[in-house]
Amino acid sequence: MLDFTNEQLANHLLAVVPETEMALMAPHLKLQRLRAGQLLSDSGETVKQVYFPTTAIVSMVFLMADGATAEVAAIGNEGVIGVPVLMGGVTMPNRIEVRSGGYAYSMSAQVFKREFERHGPVHKLMLLYIQALLTQIAQSALCNRHHHIVKQVCTWLLLTHDRLKSDELIVTQQLIATMLGVRREGVTEAVGKLQEAGLVSMRRGHITVLDREGLEGHACECYGIVKREFRRLLLASAEEKEGGIPVASALLMHSRDRERELHSAYSGR
Repeated sequence: MLDFTNEQLANHLLAVVPETEMALMAPHLKLQRLRAGQLLSDSGETVKQVYFPTTAIVSMVFLMADGATAEVAAIGNEGVIGVPVLMGGVTMPNRIEVRSGGYAYSMSAQVFKREFERHGPVHKLMLLYIQALLTQIAQSALCNRHHHIVKQVCTWLLLTHDRLKSDELIVTQQLIATMLGVRREGVTEAVGKLQEAGLVSMRRGHITVLDREGLEGHACECYGIVKREFRRLLLASAEEKEGGIPVASALLMHSRDRERELHSAYSGR
């Protein structure tokens, strides 16, 4: 069984897999460290591994013919990378890059696909997760087209902050610009406005969240829509699991102390 007393091992999607299914999957899960900037899979490559991030954040990035890039989704400890293999595809349509270094579980894509095709709890869970992921991708496209860059940056920072255990985000303004598909100057101006408002502070390669509530107030509605969809779909799966209410609570918490309390309660069952 996974050791949820260790924050580096916490993936909320794995947390709601019933124990009988987890007993089958656990021998195939390998914890490994992912480096920032590491390319897990390029467009058109065969999907050989799926990844369940714990402390890492991984980006789904599309590369245009002119070299421009844009992030269509970010996946952290709420999800899994490699879902096209479950839908019958054998290749990724986009690049999969590690945005923020950390830990993740890797697993053979074929082994995970076999578990999915048993049409048990994992099958239902993954269908719910894919629906939530599609919501994130669709909302990202809408946000990039219609919302002011300050709101886009706020939403991006909040989604990143949700997945990390620190208010200090190791991220450059160039990275944010690349992920959003905008000019760096626009990001610099947006972050500058947020700093003037006392919401964040910035120094070379770092942005620190000072006022989380204020940042949420400046973000567009896309942040709340994506967050609520993951809560709604994954919470339903958590509550179906025997004794799953404590696990479901993990999807609603971001406090380090509350997560430690949750993990201790779960491991003591």
